Amino acid sequence: MKKLLEKFIKYVKIDTESMPEVEQYPSTEKQKDLLRLLHQELTDLGVKARMDAKYGYVYATIPANCKGNYKLGFIAHVDTSSAVSGHDVKPIITKKYDGGDITLAEGRVLSPKEFPELTSHVGKTVISSDGTTLLGADDKAGVAVIMQLAETLVTHPEIKHGTVQIAFTPDEEVGRGTDFFDVKGFEADGAYTVDGGGLGELEYENFNAAAVKVTVTGKSVHPGSAKNVMINANLLLMELHALLPVEQNPRFTEGYEGFFHLDNMEGTCDKATAYYIIRDHDRAKFEQKKQLFAEAVKFINAKYGSECVVAEITDSYYNMKEKILPHIHLVDNARLAMSRAGVTPKVCPIRGGTDGARLSYEGLPCPNLFTGGYNFHGRYEYIPLEDMYKSYEVLLNLVDIYKDR
Repeated sequence: MKKLLEKFIKYVKIDTESMPEVEQYPSTEKQKDLLRLLHQELTDLGVKARMDAKYGYVYATIPANCKGNYKLGFIAHVDTSSAVSGHDVKPIITKKYDGGDITLAEGRVLSPKEFPELTSHVGKTVISSDGTTLLGADDKAGVAVIMQLAETLVTHPEIKHGTVQIAFTPDEEVGRGTDFFDVKGFEADGAYTVDGGGLGELEYENFNAAAVKVTVTGKSVHPGSAKNVMINANLLLMELHALLPVEQNPRFTEGYEGFFHLDNMEGTCDKATAYYIIRDHDRAKFEQKKQLFAEAVKFINAKYGSECVVAEITDSYYNMKEKILPHIHLVDNARLAMSRAGVTPKVCPIRGGTDGARLSYEGLPCPNLFTGGYNFHGRYEYIPLEDMYKSYEVLLNLVDIYKDR
């Protein structure tokens, strides 16, 4: 576990925050700092690796040392969310966690009173941020686990395995992780993203997803002479939002329930913009949600007698379940690999997205495996080292399971 911990700490200290609404790819050049390091570390191990100089992707192949024909892939992303800064991460390592509060910087506390799942990690080594940044376990835990797997396979040739393909991607957090992924060049028959949360999570269903940009054009006049003339773009935006179902807000949903999420808004009386995301596991309900949003826009425009509201609705990705089912052995074998590691599989729908969703639609079936982390994208993110190590054991078991396939 010591080597895994060292890798993880080294990686989280490298700032790889990605940025939404940026046209360049990757959205931030600093993501390539970690990608270059991973490429170098793989090369130093003697692994055949290549880095896409333009887009940053790192691909590597560990050749089979037995007769197995199945080419198994493992994928993780290097970028961290922009929800909380990923600059100057200072991890706190709490050995033999006692079940109490973990004191962070600036008066913050990681407490089981607020995060009761902490009590299930008593006795473990808990790694957290210091509360001034996120930690970056999403998904540098996955990166560290895969790199530890690569080191083990290379340095222990007595471990028999088929061809193992590895890839590290940028910009997953902004929904563009696979925009330029070389599926054909990756040459895997099936793969796993190592990008999940708590111990035992196994996911092969995810949201259908759409992004919405709303632009409202108002009519600004002096408020003293505004009667029957002014059209306040901010108020129209508020009126539009009020037409969406209150109960279909992320705050009130769980499991397979979808939602409309207002992610960002800004404006003046003259012009306002807002960005929404629409999510639902059920494709029919997903289409209904998009239609409802479009009808709400149509209603506002009819009410005010002009095309003052424009909504650009763009599909982001779809539920990968239908693409995984023909390759359900990936799910069944993940269950088996977890059981061999003493981990109880927890099959659950992803209430979000993953690189694996788009890759599955591009011909690479790709369920998602746990890393062991909690509270992603926030100051109170943490991961038990022992749970991260279990993720590594599961990958080793999968390599063993597929060696004769």
